[in-house]
Amino acid sequence: MTSLQPAAVLWDMDGTIVDTEPYWMRAETLLVESYGGTWSHEEALSLVGQSLWHSARVLRAKGVDLSEDELIQGLTARVMDQIRVEIPWRPGALELLTELHEAGIKTALVTMSLRTLAELVVSLMPVPVFGAIVSGDDVTHGKPHPEAYLRGAELLGVDIAECVALEDSLPGLASAVASGAVSIGVPHMVPIDEADTHTLWPTLAGRTLSHLTDVYVAARPGTQK
Repeated sequence: MTSLQPAAVLWDMDGTIVDTEPYWMRAETLLVESYGGTWSHEEALSLVGQSLWHSARVLRAKGVDLSEDELIQGLTARVMDQIRVEIPWRPGALELLTELHEAGIKTALVTMSLRTLAELVVSLMPVPVFGAIVSGDDVTHGKPHPEAYLRGAELLGVDIAECVALEDSLPGLASAVASGAVSIGVPHMVPIDEADTHTLWPTLAGRTLSHLTDVYVAARPGTQK
């Protein structure tokens, strides 16, 4: 028999906790245009949830004459500048994080952003809730590979099968599902189709530990309520 509640909740950041996708899109557009190119909304959407190194290769193909590392550092700096002006929390994210913290449920941040950006966002949270951070520069394989989620569970000292993962993007959700975590998609910029592999929530607003537990119990037949 497994425990009623999940051992941990693993959180994506961009688009799930903070609405930074428009910041990334703006940074990408300005960068491509500075090299004389054009960057469409559709092209920007294709990068949502992807690793920064994948995004860098795409932008270099659009004519941005920088190394991958230079490009990633430049994009991240532009996004961090915008966050310092205003940090746009996603509805319900802070409330659910706070409830999990107060209930003693472990949490990890699992993001493809650089650690400098992840730590900035964490520093701006009203309560220090995360027991671990996995960033894009911590892993060899970015999302949709499961490495980041497996690493998050490892750092928390829990079995990935006893974790719930929250994601807003297709690559991120694929990563969470492949890791073996109970996976919940909360689509934001890009739609996510229904499937047996995951649960879909339209928003985190109003969601509680009880709701997470219901999803976890339904996905784990050996769990008893």
